[in-house]
Amino acid sequence: MKTESINLITEIPGPKAAELLKRREQHVPRGPFNTVHSFIEKGKGALVTDVDGNTFIDFAGAIGSLNAGHCPPAVVEAVKAQLEKYLHPCFHVMMYEPYIELAEKLNRITPGTHNKKTFFLSSGAEAVENAIKIARKYTGRRAIISFERGFHGRTYMAMSLTSKVKPYKNGFGPFVPDTYKMPYPYYYRAPEGMTREDVDEQIIKQFHTFFLSEVPAEDVAAVIMEPVQGEGGFIVPSKSFVQKIKKICEENGILFIADEVQTGFARTGKMFAMEHFEVIPDLMTMSKSIAAGLPLSAVTGRAEIMDAPSSGEIGGTYGGSPLGCVAALEVIKMIEKENLTERANKIGESLVHFFKQLQEDIAFIGEVRTLGAMTAIEIVKNRTEKEPDKELTMQILQEAHRRGLILMSAGLYGNIIRILSPLVITDAQLDEGLAVLKEVMFHLKQTGMKHS
Repeated sequence: MKTESINLITEIPGPKAAELLKRREQHVPRGPFNTVHSFIEKGKGALVTDVDGNTFIDFAGAIGSLNAGHCPPAVVEAVKAQLEKYLHPCFHVMMYEPYIELAEKLNRITPGTHNKKTFFLSSGAEAVENAIKIARKYTGRRAIISFERGFHGRTYMAMSLTSKVKPYKNGFGPFVPDTYKMPYPYYYRAPEGMTREDVDEQIIKQFHTFFLSEVPAEDVAAVIMEPVQGEGGFIVPSKSFVQKIKKICEENGILFIADEVQTGFARTGKMFAMEHFEVIPDLMTMSKSIAAGLPLSAVTGRAEIMDAPSSGEIGGTYGGSPLGCVAALEVIKMIEKENLTERANKIGESLVHFFKQLQEDIAFIGEVRTLGAMTAIEIVKNRTEKEPDKELTMQILQEAHRRGLILMSAGLYGNIIRILSPLVITDAQLDEGLAVLKEVMFHLKQTGMKHS
């Protein structure tokens, strides 16, 4: 049964969006990608309406930036109130209280009871860049280890740490030196007969070999890890694996950096995903859902590590904008007041139940993965060979968009459909969006366009 939410959209872009698209093509370079070829007019909660009056259910959430939903009222009011006071004096010129208040809050709610300090920037990539600077400054070491399929941003250090060549790195080299990549568990694609424990153990052995064959452990400043790989395809490692990597770091004086840009602020059913693994990072990067979509990022870490850079060695003109800080304070209040961590778990349970049932009838769903509401399905040509099917994935997304459901892909092979709906989505909206996705998949199965 349809709610008031969405309507079948036979033409994307609509007339008004088409005119705007022409202007976009004339005045904006082709580099910035667009998931839906339309233009938003307004958004509320988990719904967005475009300039042609079409309403969509949002299962993308600005690539995970809108855990609190579009235009949460408390955030909007806080930003309006701040607008009347001052916009941006620049923290480096004249300080302001919201910056300090948010730093205090993050120091309290991030994993670990040790003394912490926090400073703010504008984007997730900026946070990663600065976490690496701090780690190198503190340790006096040069090498940084990231993981295959990891994504850490598009600036040069962040891009160097990122694994996917196209579209992120192709033609942009040379990259930052002394960055290295290690395997990350992908249990679904492990060789036949290998258990999860076997996969973990093999990678841990490779770490020790790496220290002998490539870079000695005493030259490694930090290991940076997404607790759940985002752009990599929502790959969830075992608790044991993450703990073993942390142990390697501790044994060798290597800092452990948790990249929680996409996983933070209740997405995985905890305030931060590292809580699932009972691992306390030395440094943590945050952005996306921290401020309901306003540009803001943070680096939080052990106080003695964060104090390694001298005055003026880290920062940025727009880092920790007052609007972003007051928005973030309201987002955290909202997560706590509305118990969005528990809501994330309930959303995840609903998604897994739905996709597991759908998997019985739809053979091209290879695997269902989730941690809280960070859920994905892997689309394959054949469950036996598990060959990725990027073409079919794109067909599913396009048809879903036409029917009023915003979805995005992910993964090294582009064959993952990821769900990042706002955590404030209603049960009716969630059910309606899933019903659309089910219709699309059965349509593609029945028409024989792809594998059945």
